Amino acid sequence: MGHDQAKIGNVSAQKREISEVIAEIEALPDDWHDVGSVTPSVLRAIARHASLLGKITHSVETGCGKTTLLFSHLSENHLVFAIDDGLSVTKARTSPILNPTSVTFVEGLTQVTLPRYEFGSSVQLALIDGPHGYPFPDLEYFYLFPLIAPGGLLLLDDIKIPTIRRMYEIIKADETLRLLEVVDDNLAVFERTDAPGCGLTSDSWWRQGYNRPYYEGLVSPPPKHENRGARPGVRKIYRGLSHKLPPSIKSLVPRALRNRMWRALDQ
Repeated sequence: MGHDQAKIGNVSAQKREISEVIAEIEALPDDWHDVGSVTPSVLRAIARHASLLGKITHSVETGCGKTTLLFSHLSENHLVFAIDDGLSVTKARTSPILNPTSVTFVEGLTQVTLPRYEFGSSVQLALIDGPHGYPFPDLEYFYLFPLIAPGGLLLLDDIKIPTIRRMYEIIKADETLRLLEVVDDNLAVFERTDAPGCGLTSDSWWRQGYNRPYYEGLVSPPPKHENRGARPGVRKIYRGLSHKLPPSIKSLVPRALRNRMWRALDQ
């Protein structure tokens, strides 16, 4: 058998193995643990997108459950940040489906464990499915997004929840991530692009896609047909607001942007 044929054979064997793992996970009851569960279509979608990445050496998830069982077979080194809510960690640890050699459990509240954890490498796949109350999913995104290598995947679960849906809309509009699929209107699959992010120490809110229409509305000159007689009143209101804002708030807007806004009001 040639090298290419052997490679195809190995890939096919791996696919059969993952399909068997998914079948075993699907056979588990819906109430396998007491804090919710993903659907079979979500498991299959994760496996399908992961297969396109090739070899996954590092992955991470917040929350624990059936996805943990699947990731233990998809990734060589999988990190799980979770508390044993509903016995989700206990059930995963003791499941015969789990490949324990590839999983490290970091138990505790993610708002405590994630900021303290020292990651030794980037990851190719990250799932955010930990605590769902605001602002905890946003905090998890803050710490996990910089770890995702270009071409890697970010999975965001439970986007039906309004606060998580808002985060989904924000990151969907950003150039750093490309939406690949939404499964069951609940799991969003994003691909990390090559576009640079704002970084952990930069604001740059005007560069983010979700904010860009608002920013462009501030700096764009008014249409020629606009009633110029209203401009002095708008300028007066803007000046009054500017004087009332504390310096800590005004400093968030770059000086160059503020100057452009004044020039736009003068036109």
